[in-house]
Amino acid sequence: MTHKTKAVLLLGIPTAYLVLLFILPIISLIVLSFWKTESYHLVYEWNIQNYVTVLTEGAYLTFLIRSIVVSVIVSVLATAIGWIAAYAIWTYGGRFRLLLALAFAVPFFTGEVLRVIALQGLLGPVGLINGTLMKWGFAPVRALMYSNVASGIGLFYLYLPIAVTVIYLSLLNLDRRLIDAAKIFGAGGFRSFIEITFPLNLVGTLIAFALCFIPCMSATLSPRFLGGPNGTLYGMAMAQQFGESGTWALGAAMGVILFLFSLLAVVLIASCLDLRRTGFTGFGRN
Repeated sequence: MTHKTKAVLLLGIPTAYLVLLFILPIISLIVLSFWKTESYHLVYEWNIQNYVTVLTEGAYLTFLIRSIVVSVIVSVLATAIGWIAAYAIWTYGGRFRLLLALAFAVPFFTGEVLRVIALQGLLGPVGLINGTLMKWGFAPVRALMYSNVASGIGLFYLYLPIAVTVIYLSLLNLDRRLIDAAKIFGAGGFRSFIEITFPLNLVGTLIAFALCFIPCMSATLSPRFLGGPNGTLYGMAMAQQFGESGTWALGAAMGVILFLFSLLAVVLIASCLDLRRTGFTGFGRN
Protein backbone atom coordinates (compact mmCIF):
# COMPACT_ATOMS: atom_id res chain seq x y z
CA MET A 1 0.00 0.00 0.00
CA THR A 2 1.49 3.30 -1.10
CA HIS A 3 1.84 6.36 1.10
CA LYS A 4 -0.78 8.20 -0.98
CA THR A 5 -3.28 5.36 -0.58
CA LYS A 6 -2.77 5.32 3.19
CA ALA A 7 -3.29 9.08 3.34
CA VAL A 8 -6.51 8.83 1.31
CA LEU A 9 -7.85 6.10 3.60
CA LEU A 10 -6.86 7.86 6.81
CA LEU A 11 -8.31 11.18 5.69
CA GLY A 12 -11.24 9.69 3.81
CA ILE A 13 -12.84 7.95 6.79
CA PRO A 14 -13.13 11.04 9.05
CA THR A 15 -14.11 13.17 6.03
CA ALA A 16 -16.93 10.78 5.14
CA TYR A 17 -18.01 10.75 8.78
CA LEU A 18 -18.19 14.56 8.90
CA VAL A 19 -20.01 14.79 5.57
CA LEU A 20 -22.62 12.12 6.33
CA LEU A 21 -23.28 12.84 10.00
CA PHE A 22 -22.61 16.57 10.29
CA ILE A 23 -22.57 18.54 7.04
CA LEU A 24 -25.55 16.84 5.36
CA PRO A 25 -27.79 17.09 8.47
CA ILE A 26 -26.90 20.78 8.81
CA ILE A 27 -27.75 21.37 5.15
CA SER A 28 -31.07 19.54 5.51
CA LEU A 29 -31.83 21.60 8.62
CA ILE A 30 -31.12 24.83 6.74
CA VAL A 31 -33.36 23.79 3.85
CA LEU A 32 -36.17 22.77 6.22
CA SER A 33 -35.94 26.11 8.03
CA PHE A 34 -37.08 27.95 4.86
CA TRP A 35 -40.23 25.84 4.49
CA LYS A 36 -43.57 26.06 6.31
CA THR A 37 -45.46 23.71 8.60
CA GLU A 38 -49.24 23.61 8.52
CA SER A 39 -51.31 21.12 10.54
CA TYR A 40 -48.28 18.89 11.14
CA HIS A 41 -47.47 18.79 7.42
CA LEU A 42 -44.53 20.38 5.64
CA VAL A 43 -45.33 22.89 2.92
CA TYR A 44 -42.53 23.23 0.37
CA GLU A 45 -42.83 27.00 0.07
CA TRP A 46 -39.65 29.01 0.39
CA ASN A 47 -39.87 31.91 2.86
CA ILE A 48 -38.01 33.56 5.76
CA GLN A 49 -40.98 33.85 8.08
CA ASN A 50 -39.56 31.29 10.51
CA TYR A 51 -36.48 33.44 11.10
CA VAL A 52 -38.61 36.57 11.40
CA THR A 53 -40.70 34.82 14.06
CA VAL A 54 -37.71 33.67 16.09
CA LEU A 55 -35.87 37.00 15.91
CA THR A 56 -38.83 39.32 16.50
CA GLU A 57 -41.33 37.60 18.81
CA GLY A 58 -40.75 38.42 22.46
CA ALA A 59 -41.08 34.87 23.79
CA TYR A 60 -38.35 33.42 21.56
CA LEU A 61 -36.03 36.37 22.19
CA THR A 62 -36.58 35.93 25.91
CA PHE A 63 -35.71 32.23 25.69
CA LEU A 64 -32.59 33.02 23.64
CA ILE A 65 -31.31 35.80 25.91
CA ARG A 66 -32.11 33.77 29.03
CA SER A 67 -30.23 30.78 27.62
CA ILE A 68 -27.17 32.89 26.78
CA VAL A 69 -27.07 34.40 30.28
CA VAL A 70 -27.59 31.07 32.05
CA SER A 71 -25.07 29.30 29.79
CA VAL A 72 -22.38 31.95 30.37
CA ILE A 73 -22.88 31.90 34.16
CA VAL A 74 -22.90 28.10 34.34
CA SER A 75 -19.86 27.78 32.05
CA VAL A 76 -17.83 30.35 34.00
CA LEU A 77 -18.66 28.68 37.33
CA ALA A 78 -18.00 25.18 35.96
CA THR A 79 -14.66 26.26 34.49
CA ALA A 80 -13.61 28.04 37.70
CA ILE A 81 -14.59 25.14 39.99
CA GLY A 82 -13.16 22.73 37.43
CA TRP A 83 -9.81 24.53 37.67
CA ILE A 84 -9.80 24.21 41.46
CA ALA A 85 -10.63 20.51 41.38
CA ALA A 86 -8.29 19.66 38.49
CA TYR A 87 -5.40 21.65 39.96
CA ALA A 88 -5.87 19.99 43.36
CA ILE A 89 -5.84 16.53 41.77
CA TRP A 90 -2.80 17.38 39.62
CA THR A 91 -0.86 18.90 42.54
CA TYR A 92 -1.81 16.77 45.53
CA GLY A 93 -3.28 13.60 44.03
CA GLY A 94 -0.01 11.70 43.97
CA ARG A 95 -0.42 8.11 42.88
CA PHE A 96 -4.21 8.45 43.22
CA ARG A 97 -4.48 11.17 40.58
CA LEU A 98 -5.91 8.85 37.94
CA LEU A 99 -8.50 7.42 40.33
CA LEU A 100 -9.52 10.89 41.49
CA ALA A 101 -9.86 12.08 37.90
CA LEU A 102 -11.91 9.02 36.97
CA ALA A 103 -14.16 9.63 39.99
CA PHE A 104 -15.57 12.66 38.18
CA ALA A 105 -16.67 10.34 35.37
CA VAL A 106 -18.81 8.21 37.72
CA PRO A 107 -22.00 10.26 37.03
CA PHE A 108 -21.69 9.30 33.35
CA PHE A 109 -22.24 5.66 34.30
CA THR A 110 -25.94 6.51 34.55
CA GLY A 111 -28.19 8.23 32.03
CA GLU A 112 -28.66 11.98 31.99
CA VAL A 113 -32.38 11.61 32.64
CA LEU A 114 -31.75 9.61 35.79
CA ARG A 115 -29.26 12.17 37.07
CA VAL A 116 -31.65 15.07 36.49
CA ILE A 117 -34.52 13.21 38.17
CA ALA A 118 -32.25 12.44 41.13
CA LEU A 119 -31.43 16.14 41.37
CA GLN A 120 -35.14 16.88 41.21
CA GLY A 121 -35.60 14.72 44.28
CA LEU A 122 -32.96 16.82 46.02
CA LEU A 123 -34.19 20.29 45.02
CA GLY A 124 -37.95 19.71 44.67
CA PRO A 125 -40.71 21.37 46.75
CA VAL A 126 -40.81 18.26 48.92
CA GLY A 127 -37.26 17.17 48.11
CA LEU A 128 -34.50 16.45 50.58
CA ILE A 129 -33.43 20.08 51.09
CA ASN A 130 -36.86 21.71 51.33
CA GLY A 131 -38.31 18.74 53.20
CA THR A 132 -35.61 19.07 55.83
CA LEU A 133 -36.14 22.84 56.10
CA MET A 134 -39.88 22.45 56.55
CA LYS A 135 -39.35 19.74 59.16
CA TRP A 136 -37.20 22.18 61.14
CA GLY A 137 -39.85 24.89 60.84
CA PHE A 138 -38.26 26.95 58.07
CA ALA A 139 -39.89 28.08 54.83
CA PRO A 140 -38.91 26.14 51.70
CA VAL A 141 -36.48 27.73 49.27
CA ARG A 142 -38.69 28.18 46.22
CA ALA A 143 -35.80 29.30 44.00
CA LEU A 144 -34.45 25.76 44.11
CA MET A 145 -37.28 24.38 42.00
CA TYR A 146 -39.07 25.41 38.80
CA SER A 147 -36.87 28.44 38.21
CA ASN A 148 -33.84 29.58 36.23
CA VAL A 149 -31.74 28.98 39.34
CA ALA A 150 -32.80 25.33 39.39
CA SER A 151 -32.04 24.97 35.67
CA GLY A 152 -28.60 26.50 36.24
CA ILE A 153 -27.87 24.16 39.15
CA GLY A 154 -28.85 21.19 37.00
CA LEU A 155 -26.67 22.30 34.10
CA PHE A 156 -23.73 22.95 36.42
CA TYR A 157 -24.14 19.47 37.90
CA LEU A 158 -24.28 17.85 34.46
CA TYR A 159 -21.28 19.57 32.87
CA LEU A 160 -18.85 20.19 35.73
CA PRO A 161 -17.22 16.74 35.25
CA ILE A 162 -16.44 17.67 31.63
CA ALA A 163 -14.69 20.88 32.71
CA VAL A 164 -12.66 19.06 35.36
CA THR A 165 -11.60 16.32 32.93
CA VAL A 166 -10.57 18.71 30.14
CA ILE A 167 -8.56 20.98 32.44
CA TYR A 168 -6.90 18.03 34.16
CA LEU A 169 -5.84 16.53 30.82
CA SER A 170 -4.43 19.93 29.87
CA LEU A 171 -2.44 20.09 33.11
CA LEU A 172 -0.93 16.66 32.44
CA ASN A 173 0.97 18.17 29.49
CA LEU A 174 2.52 20.91 31.62
CA ASP A 175 6.21 20.53 32.43
CA ARG A 176 6.52 20.90 36.22
CA ARG A 177 10.13 21.97 35.82
CA LEU A 178 8.89 25.35 34.59
CA ILE A 179 7.14 25.93 37.91
CA ASP A 180 10.18 24.73 39.85
CA ALA A 181 12.39 27.12 37.89
CA ALA A 182 10.02 30.00 38.63
CA LYS A 183 10.14 29.23 42.35
CA ILE A 184 13.94 29.06 42.27
CA PHE A 185 14.00 32.60 40.87
CA GLY A 186 11.74 33.84 43.65
CA ALA A 187 8.23 33.53 42.24
CA GLY A 188 5.60 32.54 44.78
CA GLY A 189 2.92 29.97 44.23
CA PHE A 190 0.29 32.49 43.12
CA ARG A 191 2.62 34.31 40.73
CA SER A 192 3.86 31.08 39.15
CA PHE A 193 0.24 30.05 38.65
CA ILE A 194 -0.77 33.36 37.05
CA GLU A 195 2.31 33.67 34.82
CA ILE A 196 3.05 30.04 33.96
CA THR A 197 0.43 27.45 34.84
CA PHE A 198 -2.68 29.30 33.71
CA PRO A 199 -1.30 30.81 30.44
CA LEU A 200 0.17 27.48 29.35
CA ASN A 201 -3.21 25.82 29.96
CA LEU A 202 -5.38 28.53 28.45
CA VAL A 203 -6.33 26.26 25.55
CA GLY A 204 -7.69 23.65 27.95
CA THR A 205 -9.53 26.34 29.90
CA LEU A 206 -11.26 27.74 26.82
CA ILE A 207 -12.10 24.26 25.55
CA ALA A 208 -13.66 23.45 28.93
CA PHE A 209 -15.71 26.65 28.73
CA ALA A 210 -16.86 25.84 25.18
CA LEU A 211 -17.79 22.25 26.06
CA CYS A 212 -20.00 23.62 28.84
CA PHE A 213 -21.45 26.61 26.98
CA ILE A 214 -22.54 24.87 23.77
CA PRO A 215 -24.53 21.99 25.36
CA CYS A 216 -26.04 24.40 27.90
CA MET A 217 -27.46 26.45 25.03
CA SER A 218 -29.25 23.39 23.63
CA ALA A 219 -30.16 21.73 26.94
CA THR A 220 -33.69 20.35 27.28
CA LEU A 221 -33.79 17.93 30.22
CA SER A 222 -32.66 20.26 32.97
CA PRO A 223 -35.05 23.10 32.00
CA ARG A 224 -37.92 20.62 31.59
CA PHE A 225 -37.53 18.77 34.90
CA LEU A 226 -36.00 21.52 37.05
CA GLY A 227 -36.85 24.84 35.43
CA GLY A 228 -40.49 24.21 34.64
CA PRO A 229 -42.63 26.85 32.89
CA ASN A 230 -40.72 29.68 34.60
CA GLY A 231 -37.31 28.31 33.58
CA THR A 232 -37.84 27.51 29.91
CA LEU A 233 -34.62 27.83 27.93
CA TYR A 234 -34.01 28.04 24.20
CA GLY A 235 -33.19 24.35 23.75
CA MET A 236 -36.40 23.27 25.46
CA ALA A 237 -38.49 25.67 23.35
CA MET A 238 -36.78 24.34 20.22
CA ALA A 239 -37.46 20.72 21.20
CA GLN A 240 -41.16 21.53 21.65
CA GLN A 241 -41.37 22.57 17.98
CA PHE A 242 -40.41 19.03 16.96
CA GLY A 243 -42.75 17.48 19.54
CA GLU A 244 -46.10 18.69 20.78
CA SER A 245 -46.17 21.86 18.64
CA GLY A 246 -45.38 20.04 15.41
CA THR A 247 -43.89 23.18 13.81
CA TRP A 248 -40.79 21.48 12.44
CA ALA A 249 -39.81 24.27 10.07
CA LEU A 250 -39.82 26.81 12.91
CA GLY A 251 -37.80 24.38 15.05
CA ALA A 252 -35.31 24.01 12.20
CA ALA A 253 -34.89 27.79 12.04
CA MET A 254 -34.30 27.84 15.79
CA GLY A 255 -31.72 25.08 15.31
CA VAL A 256 -29.89 27.05 12.63
CA ILE A 257 -29.77 30.12 14.88
CA LEU A 258 -28.48 27.95 17.72
CA PHE A 259 -25.78 26.52 15.44
CA LEU A 260 -24.73 30.03 14.40
CA PHE A 261 -24.49 31.15 18.02
CA SER A 262 -22.39 28.08 18.86
CA LEU A 263 -20.16 28.77 15.86
CA LEU A 264 -19.81 32.40 16.94
CA ALA A 265 -18.82 31.27 20.44
CA VAL A 266 -16.11 29.01 19.01
CA VAL A 267 -14.78 31.84 16.82
CA LEU A 268 -14.69 34.26 19.76
CA ILE A 269 -12.92 31.69 21.92
CA ALA A 270 -10.37 31.01 19.18
CA SER A 271 -9.73 34.74 18.80
CA CYS A 272 -8.78 34.90 22.48
CA LEU A 273 -5.94 32.46 21.97
CA ASP A 274 -2.33 33.48 21.52
CA LEU A 275 -0.81 30.14 20.54
CA ARG A 276 2.75 31.32 21.18
CA ARG A 277 1.74 32.41 24.68
CA THR A 278 0.25 28.99 25.37
CA GLY A 279 3.46 27.22 24.39
CA PHE A 280 2.56 26.38 20.79
CA THR A 281 5.68 26.48 18.61
CA GLY A 282 4.25 25.58 15.22
CA PHE A 283 3.61 22.41 13.31
CA GLY A 284 6.48 20.01 12.82
CA ARG A 285 7.91 19.40 9.39
CA ASN A 286 8.39 16.02 7.89
